[in-house]
Amino acid sequence: MTKLSINEWSEDDRPREKLAKLGPRALSDAELLAILIGSGSAKESAVDLMRRVMGDCNNNLNTLGRMPIAALEKYHGMGPAKAISILAACELGRRRSLADVEVRPIIDSAKSVYDYMYPKLQDFDVEEFHLLLLNQGMKLIKEMTIGHGGYTDVSVDIRVIMKNALLNNATVIAVCHNHPSGRVVPSRQDDKVTETIGKACQLFRLQFLDHIIIGDGKYYSYHDEGRL
Repeated sequence: MTKLSINEWSEDDRPREKLAKLGPRALSDAELLAILIGSGSAKESAVDLMRRVMGDCNNNLNTLGRMPIAALEKYHGMGPAKAISILAACELGRRRSLADVEVRPIIDSAKSVYDYMYPKLQDFDVEEFHLLLLNQGMKLIKEMTIGHGGYTDVSVDIRVIMKNALLNNATVIAVCHNHPSGRVVPSRQDDKVTETIGKACQLFRLQFLDHIIIGDGKYYSYHDEGRL
């Protein structure tokens, strides 16, 4: 019987497609390793090759990580590049287990937005508009610049805000921008942007925590002013 290559498998069974659809935890060790090496040989797929290697290691990744390159190269279809990729991945896994878990700041108020963003924006002489993406526990997922402007205003694309919120699985967002003049009185454009973001958040079921305007050692909060 002719052996099917991975490219001929059902898409749901291919390691890369399976990871993209279900996430890395849905894959076996052999399937994850098969993604690393990319291909097997004419006799067996990358998954079958890695199943055989893992079987010889008693299905233990620590044992695999201690194998010398020469020992891995003895497997048909396993060249030095593939062997090095496997050992590099095992070493990364070891280092990850030893690394400290990143502490994400909690952003749950206007003051916490200001404290986090003021050092980043205090010296700019033009306006910058920033987005803070948060999870349900109000921990920061990501902070990013959405727009650069001039001395008095900045252009903001609401679609970019929503796209990044969805791509990063955020459930709460906050936005802020600086006023180079040092004054924190919102402009009509600031009001319009805030209103538009609020409507978009309602549509996508996101919590809009606040829009903060940062000035010279002070800030304006749409939330604290009862305008959200």
